[in-house]
Amino acid sequence: MDVRTRFFVLLCLIGLTCAEPVKFVDCGSSSGKVSLVEISPCASQPCPLQRGHSYTVNVTFDSAVQSQSSTAVVHGVIAGVPIPFPIPIEDGCKSGIQCPIQKQQTYHYLTSLPVKSEYPTIKLVVEWELRDDNKKDLFCIRFPVQIVN
Repeated sequence: MDVRTRFFVLLCLIGLTCAEPVKFVDCGSSSGKVSLVEISPCASQPCPLQRGHSYTVNVTFDSAVQSQSSTAVVHGVIAGVPIPFPIPIEDGCKSGIQCPIQKQQTYHYLTSLPVKSEYPTIKLVVEWELRDDNKKDLFCIRFPVQIVN
């Protein structure tokens, strides 16, 4: 692991001390099972995400398959329409997961969710998928957020 990655993981782990468990809905985790979703900071629900800030997302899940890699895909769902939501690191193996992923192991997917200043203030649902080698969802979760000033 390079120095920047270690520093990011350390910051995320420090941030977990004030992380708030988030109510989520499973939206089709076919290759795994989510046990916990945390966003830091998140004082209330839906989580108020301030424009121009970044948030730490930690998803604890159990894998039901082996996979050499994992790829994150994130959408903001507005009025039922999924809008791509870019994240800095799509590679799950660079987001706290030791790859290759093993069957029947618990993992902590840990990454950053940047909220750009140009995003509108709006309530929406975030749909977050982590896909295995076969493009099946290790997890697929939905949780409400509110982008605020």
